Amino acid sequence: MGAGDGRYRAAMTNSNRYTLEDLPESPHSRQLKAGFPWLTFSTALEAEFRHRNLSENLRHLRINLAMAITLVLVFSGVEATLLGDALNRIPSIVHMFLMVPVLALCLAVTFSPRRDRIYPPLALAAAILLGLSVTGTQLVASPNGLPLLFPCVLLSCIFIYFMGGLIFYRALTANLLVTFVYLGAGSILRLPGPDFGYDATALIAVNLICISVGYMHEKISRSRFLETGLLRELVARDGLTGIQNRRMFDQHITRVWHQAARDAARVAVLLIDIDCFKDYNDRYGHQAGDECLRAVAISLSQCARRPLDFVARYGGEEFAIVLYEASREYVAEVLTRIQRSIAELNIPHEASTVASRLTVSVGAAFVQPSAGRTYQGLIQLADEALYSAKEQGRNCVVSMEAEYQTLRTGTFDKRRAQRVPEPQA
Repeated sequence: MGAGDGRYRAAMTNSNRYTLEDLPESPHSRQLKAGFPWLTFSTALEAEFRHRNLSENLRHLRINLAMAITLVLVFSGVEATLLGDALNRIPSIVHMFLMVPVLALCLAVTFSPRRDRIYPPLALAAAILLGLSVTGTQLVASPNGLPLLFPCVLLSCIFIYFMGGLIFYRALTANLLVTFVYLGAGSILRLPGPDFGYDATALIAVNLICISVGYMHEKISRSRFLETGLLRELVARDGLTGIQNRRMFDQHITRVWHQAARDAARVAVLLIDIDCFKDYNDRYGHQAGDECLRAVAISLSQCARRPLDFVARYGGEEFAIVLYEASREYVAEVLTRIQRSIAELNIPHEASTVASRLTVSVGAAFVQPSAGRTYQGLIQLADEALYSAKEQGRNCVVSMEAEYQTLRTGTFDKRRAQRVPEPQA
C-alpha cells in the first residue's frame, strides 16, 4: 500500500469518528452530553426511565419474587429441622406471617395497572422490612450458639440489590440500613466476638461488591435507555429538516383519531405545500432548496406550539400539521401564523409564478370523528382543500369542514365546491 492510500484511509477513519457534539438536539442527547455520574436524569427522563425499567423487567421481576417466596418456604423448613424447638418458632413465625405475605403482596402489585406508582415505594418498604426481619432472627439465634442463619442475611442483601426491581439508590438505602442495624445491635448484644467479627466483615464485603456491580449495572442500563431513546428520535425525524417524518405522522394521526373519538374532540389536519418549489430548485440549486425546506420546517414548528400539536414533513416540499381539540378559532389562528411566518422568512423566489418571495398553499380540514369513519377521510379532505388552494392560484388557504359529511374516503373529488380563499394576514 502506498503513502497516498495510507493518508486516504486515515482521512476516512477520522471523518467517521463521531462525538457527542454531533448528536442532534433532544432530551436524550442533552442528557448523554451532560452525563449522569449520580445515576439520575432530568425529571421527565427519570420518570420515563423508571417506567421503562419496570415494564421491561416485569417478567423477570415476577419470577424473582416467586422464587423468593419458594426459598423462604424452603429455608423455613430447613430451619425447623435444624433449630431446636425453643428457637425454630421465631424464624417460622417471621417467615410464614411476615416475609411470605409481604413478598406475595409485592408479586400481586406487579399485575396492577397502577404498579408504576405503587410498586417502587412498596418494594423499598418490603426490602427494609425483610432485611430487618432476617437480621432480627440472626441476632436472636446467635447468642444461643446457632449462627447458621447468617447466610440468609447475605442472600437477602443480594436479593435487594439485584432481584427486587429497586433502582440503585433505593436498594443501597435498604441494605445500608439493615447493615447498620446488624452491626449496631450485634455490638450492643455483645455477640460472640470471632463469629460476629467474621460475619460483619463478610456482610460489609458483600455490600461493597454489590454496590460496585449494582452501580455499573444501572449505569449501563441508563446508557442503553438514552441510546435507545436517541435512536427512536433519529428514526422518527426527517433527516433533512429535523422535524417528525411521514412514518411518525401516520402513527400520530392514528393515535389521535382514536383518542378524539373517545373524547368527542375535534381534530384538524393542515397540509402545507411550498409554491413552485421545483422552479426554486432549478433557479437557486438543490442546496438552497434544502436550506429553504429547513427554514420552512422551523417556521411551521413555531406556529403550532401546544403540547399535542404535531408538525411533520409529509413528503417532498409538503408539510403536515395535526391539531388536537381544534376549535375553528384555533385553526384560524394557526393558519394566520403560518402565512405571517412564511412572509417573515422573506426568501427570494424570482422563478415563482405567484410572487417574488416564497409562498405556500395550505389546505385545512377539521372534523369530529364519528362512528364508521376513519382518519384517511380527514387526510383526504385536507388534500382536496390543498388542491383547491392550488387551483385558485396558490398562496392562499382553503378550509373544509362540512364537506366531510359527503366525502367518500378513497375517492378524490376534484370537482368539490371551490371555497373562497381566506384573506392573508
